[in-house]
Amino acid sequence: MAKKEMYDLAIIGSGPGGYVAAVRAAQLDMKVACIEKEPRLGGVCLNVGCIPSKALLDSSEYYHLAKDHFATHGIKTGKVSLDLAAMMARKEQVVQELTDNVRKLLEGNKVDIIHGTARLAGEDQVEVLKKPGSSRKSDSQTIQATSILLATGSDPISVPGLEFDGDRIVSSSEALTLDSVPKHLGIVGGGYIGLELGSVWLRLGSKVTVVEMLPQIATTLDGQVARGLERILAKQGLTFRLQTKVSGAKVAGKKVQVKLESNGKKETMNCDRLLVAVGRRPLTRDLGLEETGVELDPRTGHVLVNEQFQTNVKSIYAIGDLIPGPALAHIASAEGIAAVENIAGLPGEVNYDAIPSIIYTWPEVASVGLTEEQVKERDIPYCVGTYPFAGAGRARCMGEKDGFVKILAHAKTDRILGVHILGPRAADMIAECVLAVEFGASSEDIARTVHGHPTFAEALQEAAMAVRKCSIYAS
Repeated sequence: MAKKEMYDLAIIGSGPGGYVAAVRAAQLDMKVACIEKEPRLGGVCLNVGCIPSKALLDSSEYYHLAKDHFATHGIKTGKVSLDLAAMMARKEQVVQELTDNVRKLLEGNKVDIIHGTARLAGEDQVEVLKKPGSSRKSDSQTIQATSILLATGSDPISVPGLEFDGDRIVSSSEALTLDSVPKHLGIVGGGYIGLELGSVWLRLGSKVTVVEMLPQIATTLDGQVARGLERILAKQGLTFRLQTKVSGAKVAGKKVQVKLESNGKKETMNCDRLLVAVGRRPLTRDLGLEETGVELDPRTGHVLVNEQFQTNVKSIYAIGDLIPGPALAHIASAEGIAAVENIAGLPGEVNYDAIPSIIYTWPEVASVGLTEEQVKERDIPYCVGTYPFAGAGRARCMGEKDGFVKILAHAKTDRILGVHILGPRAADMIAECVLAVEFGASSEDIARTVHGHPTFAEALQEAAMAVRKCSIYAS
């Protein structure tokens, strides 16, 4: 019988949670194995999520600017045409380079990379099938580890009546690889995935209709920001069907017939492709969780963990999309580091009150902390300050005047409760705000911090000054 390979830590999954955890564990002198079922490392984020979607968002924005906005800057380009194949090839190159970098990072830290489908075979054992479906012992490997970290991520939720066929009714993964621009793209779900991918294909020439059951898009956003984003995206050309239910869809030739219900009325919407983006579910299938005794949330299927990211089975930990909370890559990375530090006996934790959330439409949306609705629900006395980007010199120079900054602060202590930015470069501007929340800063701290001129960040400083006008008199 072959000797089992022994490790301090076996990690199942090589996404932003898994590979970051592996590097941190190696830094703490652990012997680490990282198991990945796909040929390329990086998980959903690098292969079919964050990275390829942002590559296409940037490429489509350049195309949109060249076609519709360069002329206002005095740049004459002539007729602009789209080479979708070249755009997709560039996206693939970006993905390939980054996944190669992950492999080099793990190898450089002496992490053993094992390709195959992993399944828990006990509290301290992982069985890896090199060839799924094979019953030959030579096609499997058993790894023994003192601790096991589950970081398998999530996959798109399939809705009854709207099952994915990979061609006409697609998930976000297929929507990143379409070989032609749909004349009409229907999207079920007004969350960040639907809005980002809708923006890509709108810029490239599609008519895009977003169907959302609720009365607001991006329901986790501050209400004022969500309403502002909807107005801007509608002005760009996105069509929104809010408070509308999709009861089913049928593929007929090269069309998708989508059944809609709104205000008691039924109708059919015809589109070339239908993207179903109603959320993601934890990827726990065939992991052997039930057999090993790992406890799951019976309602959502998430793996239940304590503050140390430890499951009820003491040697098994879980992070990222597998556990309750927002499914964001940067959360998974932070949790991966914290979990490994806990395994090593160090104090590892994640401050969930200081997590940035970003939607990469244009303009971008970025936020941290509480929304105004949440502040009201908790009956916290607060002051609010807003400032439009139209008042910022840099924004006017670039012709990017849409959007605003909104800061919420405690009315008595002036401590920042939440910051919400709808506008250009919001994804980068939010970092200052996350740091402010992490350090318990006040709006006065931001207001008195000198910001460069002219910059987009001046709008943040102006919003903080507006908060001060309120809070000075609030006490």
